[in-house]
Amino acid sequence: MAKKKSKRDQQHAEPKAAPPAADDHGDETDLQQHATGDERFQPCATLVGVGASAGGLQALSELLIHLAPNAGLTLVVVQHLAPKHPSALSELLSAKTPLPVIEAAEGMTLEPNHVYVIPPDRQMAVQQGKLHLTPRPSDGRQHLPINYFFRSLADDCGNKAIGVILSGTASDGAEGLREIKSVGGIAIAQDPETAAYDGMPQAAIATGVVDLVLSPQAIAAELLRLARHPYVSRRLPRRPGEEFAVNDDQMGRMFLMLRTSSGVDFSQYKQPTIKRRLQRRMALHKFSTAEQYLRYLQQNAGEVKLLYQDMLINVTRFFREPDSFEALRKVAFAKILENRGTEGPIRVWVPGCSTGEEPYSLAITLLEYLGDQASSVPIQVFATDVSEAAIQTARTGTYPASIADDVSPARLLRFFSKVDGNYRISKAVRDMCVFARQDVTRDPPFSRLDLIACRNVLIYLGPSLQKRLMSVFHYALRAQGFLMLGSAESVGPLADLYKVVDKRHRIYSKKITMPQFEMDFRPAAGGPSLARLPRKGTHEPPSVAHVQAEANQVLLSRFAPAGVIVNAELQIVQFRGQTGAWLEPAPGEASLNVLKMAREGLLYGLRTALHEARESQTTVRKVGLKVKADGGQRDVNLEVIPLAIDEEPRHYLVLFEDPGAGSPAAAAPAQPPEIQQPDEQKVSRLQQELAASREYLQSIIQELEAANEELQSANEEILSSNEELQSTNEELDTAKEELQSTNEELNTVNDELHGRNEELSLVNSDLVNLLHNVQIAIVIVAMDLRIRRFTPMAEKVLNLIPSDVGRPISHIKPNIDYSDLERMISDVIERTEPQARDVRDLQGHWYSLRIRPYKNMENRIDGAVLALFDIDAAKRYTTDINDLRLFAEGVVDVVREPLVVLDGERRVRMANRAFCTLCGVAQADVMGKALIEIADGQWNDPAIRDLLAKLSERDEPIEGFATELRAGGGRRPLLLNGRRIAGEHPGSVRYLLAVHPTEG
Repeated sequence: MAKKKSKRDQQHAEPKAAPPAADDHGDETDLQQHATGDERFQPCATLVGVGASAGGLQALSELLIHLAPNAGLTLVVVQHLAPKHPSALSELLSAKTPLPVIEAAEGMTLEPNHVYVIPPDRQMAVQQGKLHLTPRPSDGRQHLPINYFFRSLADDCGNKAIGVILSGTASDGAEGLREIKSVGGIAIAQDPETAAYDGMPQAAIATGVVDLVLSPQAIAAELLRLARHPYVSRRLPRRPGEEFAVNDDQMGRMFLMLRTSSGVDFSQYKQPTIKRRLQRRMALHKFSTAEQYLRYLQQNAGEVKLLYQDMLINVTRFFREPDSFEALRKVAFAKILENRGTEGPIRVWVPGCSTGEEPYSLAITLLEYLGDQASSVPIQVFATDVSEAAIQTARTGTYPASIADDVSPARLLRFFSKVDGNYRISKAVRDMCVFARQDVTRDPPFSRLDLIACRNVLIYLGPSLQKRLMSVFHYALRAQGFLMLGSAESVGPLADLYKVVDKRHRIYSKKITMPQFEMDFRPAAGGPSLARLPRKGTHEPPSVAHVQAEANQVLLSRFAPAGVIVNAELQIVQFRGQTGAWLEPAPGEASLNVLKMAREGLLYGLRTALHEARESQTTVRKVGLKVKADGGQRDVNLEVIPLAIDEEPRHYLVLFEDPGAGSPAAAAPAQPPEIQQPDEQKVSRLQQELAASREYLQSIIQELEAANEELQSANEEILSSNEELQSTNEELDTAKEELQSTNEELNTVNDELHGRNEELSLVNSDLVNLLHNVQIAIVIVAMDLRIRRFTPMAEKVLNLIPSDVGRPISHIKPNIDYSDLERMISDVIERTEPQARDVRDLQGHWYSLRIRPYKNMENRIDGAVLALFDIDAAKRYTTDINDLRLFAEGVVDVVREPLVVLDGERRVRMANRAFCTLCGVAQADVMGKALIEIADGQWNDPAIRDLLAKLSERDEPIEGFATELRAGGGRRPLLLNGRRIAGEHPGSVRYLLAVHPTEG
């Protein structure tokens, strides 16, 4: 491939499909093993896989020349080599670096500061720090050794893996870099401008997972820096407080920035994986502390988007874990068809669909299972993902040639088409799948689904989100619907909602039961609302009303009796004046009930007065009450006044008057304790209190009985209403959930249609611009010969106007002299064979009329295309040439001097009458014959042959060449004039001879 000269950025955003990589759950296992002191697991050293092909030797040499010999790196070079010839790559690279360069062998242990080179005719993988070699595939599959090694590198080294793609053709290594990126490794590609062949670097960059695009020299410097960075070089996880650690506060700030930028809340995702993604971005930007990187995030909005994309890495492949798809065939598809009904479609949902490989794989598997029934069973595959970039890739349906590793040749032939070196999913499969952006943790789900395939998404979510999704999936599935999870996932605490169908492949069926908690599909708030704060520092000047209110307050406090305002429940709502002599807080739980706060001696009178006032709604007064205070007793008159306010509940004013005080402003001192009191007075007072208590108690009993009856009746009504409301609420909840699901489906379809409309608009714009700029008269007609579209040139040539669109072409009188145009178009449509004619317009201008059948996307005939090509100049040139030839022949024929024209092989091409008379032969007898053969060899003379040789060697004419012609047994003297006439090519050379007979 030719080297391109396009400038590329140093950073590239990565597309995503599912939450972080499916294989990244190994990180948590690593941490657990370290924490328990398991010495069996040893993370590998910094291992760099380098892939190259054509032009790779130059790039590898430059990389090794600038690589420090003590960097502590292990380089494994995977080069495309000839399978049948020994390789000298290790010897060539040894001359460029002091590092040992070794050709790999089976079971070889990797050591730091070494370079290992793949041998010919082998595939190579790394496992537990050792190299393993296998023969290259012999079953016709494409040999992609770089992808093969990079995948094993990602599995073995995780985030310590570094993949580098150098010069080469095709696209090997692109998918391998995706695998390395998925586990948190670093992906690097050579700058295409510095590559001898930019095919492999360009293919890697096109995946969107490449972190750095550098020259080989810059790659060497970056590898040295990465080898020393804690993210790659650390042997064990750092403890909190050590360098490169990330605390909860820093994580919270990062989550806030991500949620503000993308709308996705990562705080409920599993933290180890999220921290590893954060630390990876820190390594790329050369930050050693989280605080430095967070400050960088705050100042660079673009980096927030890149971090978001890094959290959502695409790790999917076609038919990943093929046994799972086979298990679906055996245990699920038959049941789905039984439960489908007669006309309903099969509905499938793939949350976290990434770039579309999973939903397309499911659709293909369903089509293969249905076989001949596929045309009669509609299939709907809803595929959603939180990444808009991944959804756009899925909608395009175009994938690199490397998918041949995962898709069988038969499936490639049936369900894909080859386009520009890539594979595009067929239209039949594409139309089954609807792609839309959706946050499955927040947005409403689909409903009435037969199958949900949610693989390798739950492993990145916290327990609360996992529990929520299991309940969401239970709601979305129809009765006996199926749920398929990833190999490391399970239904967890909601196992009572699902029945295990295939434990090994994590396939479950729905149980008919109610979810354990409510599902709230309201969108998350964009951020906390700001409270309205009171204004400070603003003072209004006092008004007359304010002054009067203050004066009233002074008068009331000095001369009005103390009191309280209570509501219908006897709760104090306002204190007026000093009420401490009659009310005090009761011990225990705080309460403002006026009866609980009444001092000893006041309770029975206060309770009776309040009861009477509430019943009669009139003022009630009690006098002569004695209240115990300060070790003695004091007299008090009590008055309860209903407040005349037209609203419910009513309020009451309770006033306390001291009968012995001249002014209510000062409370009278308590009477000293009585030394002695007559028994009669005590008995009388006690009888009065007892009578009042009995009266009050009787009224309370009557009120209680009435209240109980009302409460019992109300309770029965409430129970009945509650049942109705509960039933109505359940119906509303069901209707709400159905409406939300339907709305989500409509939104999804709307997104899909919007995407297709944009594609159609772009295609239509391209077509309009093409037709307006092409200088050819083109007319497109439908099956009924009505004009659909034409170019501006057709307006001039065929005498068309814009309003002719939609009219039959037979109603148009074209500006060409051809009356059988309609029949010719009909023949092309019926026979599907193109036709061509040369026609003239009314001004005599010549055109080539070509009519071809018009085929739609389904390869069906849907009209015809007429094209008129201007051939007037060529036509007139041919006519002029013919005229000139006839003129020249006429001139030669009438000249009295003998003339003959020979071709390059000395054969006669033209001879006039005088020449034939001289030779005594007829014109028909000399045409096409060699000169020396005519007239019985009269011209077979050495001198004449010498003359012809001179004419062929030079362009100068020969004049007055004397010779003799044998005729009738004698010789006749002649003078010959000759000239060489050169044509456009060697085969068109001509020789002109003029013969002048002379007298001896």
